[in-house]
Amino acid sequence: MNRHGLQRSLFAAFGACVVLFAAGAGAKDRGPAFTTDFQIERCTFSSRGDNPFFVLDGGRLVLEGDDDGDIERVEITVTNDLERIELPGAGTLFARVVEEREWVNGTLIEVSRNFFATCEETNDVFYFGEEVDIYHDDGTVTHDGAWRAGEPDANGVAEPGIIMPGRFLLGARYFQEIAEGTAMDRAENAEMGLDVTTPAGEFHDCVKVVETTPLEPKAVSVKLYCPGIGLVYDDGVELVEYHRQ
Repeated sequence: MNRHGLQRSLFAAFGACVVLFAAGAGAKDRGPAFTTDFQIERCTFSSRGDNPFFVLDGGRLVLEGDDDGDIERVEITVTNDLERIELPGAGTLFARVVEEREWVNGTLIEVSRNFFATCEETNDVFYFGEEVDIYHDDGTVTHDGAWRAGEPDANGVAEPGIIMPGRFLLGARYFQEIAEGTAMDRAENAEMGLDVTTPAGEFHDCVKVVETTPLEPKAVSVKLYCPGIGLVYDDGVELVEYHRQ
């Protein structure tokens, strides 16, 4: 979920996995801080789950859009693959691998394999890292934004964040990934109860999430999620087809 530098994807009321505010949003952000402490040791993690806005039970989403004349296509596939994660305080867990591929004008520019698991006690979907391949015109491949929860790097040990809470509360702010200096996307629950129309159909009771990152203070990403489907809009690309198992 490394698209455009911002990942694609809680207070005590969210359940035992979320307990306090931490990690300020920056000098110009006057809102409450973004949650970073999720008490993951209280979670029983599953590679599946029934979070209505972030489906891990198989399927594929296809989004397309025009970005200043460039045609973008994004395919998100919930694979059958599991990734073993060793996490201090939570032990060993197996996360679902969700693959995301992005094309611009028919050229594949990025592939990411993202690791997600659901906390059974709260239905929060946690994000445990991603492998990233970014393809350049000169034939080189780089891996900017790759991270993995539980593994040390130059800035400490990366920690999981929440990609989608089990209970969507307006105004809630939370980090989605916590890898200092590498991946620090964070989200704010901005709207709910939305009606959304895309080429794939009409959807109801959708939610809006606004993402930012302290690594790129001016960057803002807007995403819409709909029940039973998941992501239907991501910064100009919108759902054109979907397949569920």
